[in-house]
Amino acid sequence: MADMAETTLSCANCGKPAHLQCPKCMELKLPREGASFCTQDCFKASWSSHKSVHLKAKLNSPGAGNPQQQNSDSHGEGWLYCLKKGQARTQKMPYFDWTGMLRPYPISPKRIIPPHIDKPDWADDGIPKVEPNSDLQHVVEIKTPSQIQRMREACVIAREVLDAAARAIQPGVTTDEVDRVVHDATIAAGGYPSPLNYHFFPKSCCTSVNEVICHGIPDARKLEDGDIVNVDVTVYYNGVHADLNETYFVGNVDEESRRLVQCTYECLDKAISIVKPGVRFREIGEVINRHASMSGFSVVKSYCGHGIGELFHCAPNIPHYGRNKVVGVMKAGQTFTIEPMINAGVWRDRMWPDGWTAVTADGKRSAQFEHTLLVTETGVEVLTARLPTSPNVFPWLNS
Repeated sequence: MADMAETTLSCANCGKPAHLQCPKCMELKLPREGASFCTQDCFKASWSSHKSVHLKAKLNSPGAGNPQQQNSDSHGEGWLYCLKKGQARTQKMPYFDWTGMLRPYPISPKRIIPPHIDKPDWADDGIPKVEPNSDLQHVVEIKTPSQIQRMREACVIAREVLDAAARAIQPGVTTDEVDRVVHDATIAAGGYPSPLNYHFFPKSCCTSVNEVICHGIPDARKLEDGDIVNVDVTVYYNGVHADLNETYFVGNVDEESRRLVQCTYECLDKAISIVKPGVRFREIGEVINRHASMSGFSVVKSYCGHGIGELFHCAPNIPHYGRNKVVGVMKAGQTFTIEPMINAGVWRDRMWPDGWTAVTADGKRSAQFEHTLLVTETGVEVLTARLPTSPNVFPWLNS
């Protein structure tokens, strides 16, 4: 922190006379109002929200010589919105070792949220505030009857939103168009698309094509005949989140990809079948690992299921691989996701320079399915279960 010559300004945190100014704000030549603090402690206390000022300033100054300047002509306005230091999204990166055939395409601008929609605390500045410091990161919450009822309602909406996305999947449709469908359906139902601006994620859902394991960013690439694509939807409605995803076939898909997607569906189904009070969370990974391995596939270890409710992500963590060390047992009233990611080749992953897109290390395909679950007194309730109106897109469900 740099000393200030004047003492007429007020601390942005507590309102007392300010003697210090944020050095980054000085570097960016931002106004002292809102960048002044009385002590180091006040500065530290404000940092999680204050640092967003720096990002906004950079985004408003594309000629300042930062990474967004060198990439702005190759990926569009949407990426400037979510770009953070050191991240990039462009095909013209000669030093990046792409693992498969997929490449990034331009991203459209951030979609609009109407003012009447109830928003989570990251919607405006990209920074979750309650979630990171909540006790529920360490303690698995037992939901109240009121919370459970709200989650049931949110999960039905999320299912209907994902079903709308499924109906849009076909060759020639861009993943950005799928994102538009998700966004519009969520807003129409009175919900907020939880991924939008969560840690600066620029879109309303994740679309993970072929070798992308998870967190693919919807963009201008058109889906091609033979692709597989996972669509991951989370809806924030009436104060709670509902999370699910499915992997879809695009046109005529090869037999190996069909086996991979069906195996992944079965992995989730078998894992759900053991959920009940008294079962250890670690058993989920054993069930999934056993079925995937027997089918000749591997289980991703870098990403796991999670608790969910009034927080998007919280305890418990749900690893999907075998011999995991997670502790704890299931109890009635707990809600969490199981979302196995199964790879056709090795289980290891790589991260694209955009900081979001996780891909298989060998470029082979990956599939994923996810449900939000409630542990009941006698077993499990699949809150995001398929509805009678859900599109008939999985051949194995007809047999």
